Amino acid sequence: MRLTTADGEELDAVWSEPGEVDRAVVFCHPHPLHRGTMRAPLMEQVTRRLTAAGVAVLRFDFRGVGTSTGAHEDGVGELADIDAAWKEAHNRHPDAVAGIVGWSFGAATSLSWVADRAVETTWVGIAPPLSSGLTPSLPDPISVPGRRVIIVGDRDQFVTSPDLATYAASVAAEFHTVPGSDHFFYFREDRLAVLVLDGLRR
Repeated sequence: MRLTTADGEELDAVWSEPGEVDRAVVFCHPHPLHRGTMRAPLMEQVTRRLTAAGVAVLRFDFRGVGTSTGAHEDGVGELADIDAAWKEAHNRHPDAVAGIVGWSFGAATSLSWVADRAVETTWVGIAPPLSSGLTPSLPDPISVPGRRVIIVGDRDQFVTSPDLATYAASVAAEFHTVPGSDHFFYFREDRLAVLVLDGLRR
């Protein structure tokens, strides 16, 4: 399917839906310039596990990725991409949208979107970089109501777990560390999916 943004870009998107939808979420992928797409293996595996638990998942390719039109805009223009996905989620499942999930660049960008758009919803961030030249910096402590959950591996190559824990405390976010995991959560996808699902269900 295709999503149209307010500034006229066309985004490739896909729904993964269970037979009976309990909840629905938007899931944002990692960095577009580093092979991040909605079909990254971790995105696929977490989506399958969420769907098996009754969660409908909307994934999309940010502008400039795959067949999505436009070009990468360092997390700024991408806010309009999330706008389009959020609108689609509410149109399709108006009473079931439970929150937004992002991994790495997708986590940082989606939290920036929550803060910028003042959206009251649950946000689950998988290994969001605190600050780098590759992703938007995480916003200063935000006052928008909503549950915040941050999940990171204790061997992450790009995120310093203690620094992220400090940030999590500053935004009143729940903080979970996955022992033995790096940025890609190899062989720990089940544990990650359980944490994401728990974050969406509470």
